[in-house]
Amino acid sequence: MGKRNIVVIGASAGGFDALKTIIKGLPPDLDASIFIVWHMGTDTRGILPEVLNKLDTIYAANAYDNEPIKSNRIYVAPPDHHLLIEDGLVRVTKGPKENRFRPAIDPLFRSAAYTYGNRVTGIILSGGLDDGTAGLWRIKNTGGIAVVQDPQDAEVSSMPENALRIVKVDYCLPVDEIADLIVKLSSEELTDDTVLKDKKTKIEIDIAAGASPFDRNSLDLGILSPYTCPECHGILSKIVDGKLTRFRCHTGHAYSPDTLIAALTQKIEDSLYSAMRGMDESVFLMNHTGDHYAEVNQPKLAAIYFKKAKETEQRVKLLKSILYHHEQLSRGKIMEEAEKGT
Repeated sequence: MGKRNIVVIGASAGGFDALKTIIKGLPPDLDASIFIVWHMGTDTRGILPEVLNKLDTIYAANAYDNEPIKSNRIYVAPPDHHLLIEDGLVRVTKGPKENRFRPAIDPLFRSAAYTYGNRVTGIILSGGLDDGTAGLWRIKNTGGIAVVQDPQDAEVSSMPENALRIVKVDYCLPVDEIADLIVKLSSEELTDDTVLKDKKTKIEIDIAAGASPFDRNSLDLGILSPYTCPECHGILSKIVDGKLTRFRCHTGHAYSPDTLIAALTQKIEDSLYSAMRGMDESVFLMNHTGDHYAEVNQPKLAAIYFKKAKETEQRVKLLKSILYHHEQLSRGKIMEEAEKGT
């Protein structure tokens, strides 16, 4: 039988130091394969392996597509690519963003659970919003171990808190205790390593790997919702897993409810600024046209253009007031207000 020696770790804001703490605490001869997704910008150089290798523990490198999985190795998702796990191989892909990230944590966790079942330990570290919660739920529900950094210990607590809210985790620990837990779990012999595979998870893995969502019948993953994708305006299907609700569009983008709220409220701000720009341009043009008619001695036409420009300026002021009061929403912000009783 196998061991629990497939370790997947997800981190975002505040997770850089947490990752260093964990890797520094691991023995150089650890008999496990470690896979890391750390949220980063698409133009960020993949510096994490270089930093981890300075700790002189386990060799780390940015993963490459179809690379064999070896024990005593750290595979890091390279910038702007998802990291997935197949049987004996890693996949590095440019599938659709999930929770507005690529790499995203959920595709890694989901693929690990589908491929290796109860051999997987999933770990959520510091970060904002809730990428990783759906993937950790999948790991837990295929017999793997769910681990979350104690939110009180995390630099940014949202990702651990959201995982704890949805997933019945096995361990909630400060980051300096996680390395010892990995060592303990990875040495455990499993009496049964049967992997339970489901069609829905396979569809989502294929989409992250770059397959056509239409060819994989992605609309069958859930029920059609009244919402559209903030990134591409595609149709969003609502997917329910236990207490977990999430959304995926027909082109492949995926969102948790919190990420969808954040993305939609950002889109509203972008749209308001676009409208204000268009109205400002119309004011400039109407004033310019009014000047022209004044110069050619058509004062009545000039006056109408100047009047319309003034009316539009008043609407621009109203729009600026709406923008001033518009807020970027997230579950964290809503929870803060609820705790304050506002």
